[in-house]
Amino acid sequence: MSPGRRGLLGAALALPGVARAQPRPACAGTLYLTIDTGWGREAEQIAAILRRTGVRATLFLADEPTHTGETSLSDAWAPFWRARVAEGHVFASHTRRHWYFRSDPAPRQVRYVSRQGAGSEVLDQNGLCAELAWPIERLRQIAPSATVLPLWRAPGGIVTANAVAMAAACGLRHQGWTAGGFWGDELDAAKHPNAALARQAIARTRPGEVVVLHWGVRSRREPFAGVLEEVITGLQARGLCFAPLPAEGVQAAPGV
Repeated sequence: MSPGRRGLLGAALALPGVARAQPRPACAGTLYLTIDTGWGREAEQIAAILRRTGVRATLFLADEPTHTGETSLSDAWAPFWRARVAEGHVFASHTRRHWYFRSDPAPRQVRYVSRQGAGSEVLDQNGLCAELAWPIERLRQIAPSATVLPLWRAPGGIVTANAVAMAAACGLRHQGWTAGGFWGDELDAAKHPNAALARQAIARTRPGEVVVLHWGVRSRREPFAGVLEEVITGLQARGLCFAPLPAEGVQAAPGV
């Protein structure tokens, strides 16, 4: 660099409001942020936080009801998912209907139940594969270039032995989350306020954690998105880095 250019650079950095970029600490461990569809109320807010903090996540898709009155994989939400694809996030299946796996009534069968009273059914091998494939097929219609992992997550993280084995026969491995990766965005805000959850997440999250969040939780009165940036930057200050899940997944408990 010429002496003149060095002088101009030094002068610019001396001006009010022009600060030197502060390098982040070297990566002391990796975290895997995963986001389930959820209510979607804070979706744009969370997406903006991920952009600002440079975090790429693994997004588990289901066709759930959202705060807009549309389901999460409807045409109304297509621009949202296209934007996430463009930002480099990766995707996996969270089932089509977001029902819950309850029991194994017979070999190669699993009982699948709606928590909203919409019914229940017993899925055979083909039925389970179709349930898991649907959200990914829908994503391919919305954004053909999306990166999809051969992983799935059961609603609530609740699985049965047959569900895991049958999904494996569909080519999908179940991905839960780790105990330290539950930051509490689904908990009662009156008993678990954001400030307390943020302190706990920053202090207790360890390298290798698989973190679970949602694009908004209908029942929570103090949305966790309000402290998400504080948590992410606090963990980054500890030297922890964020990355999408690898294709083979990460060993984790089936749920918390």
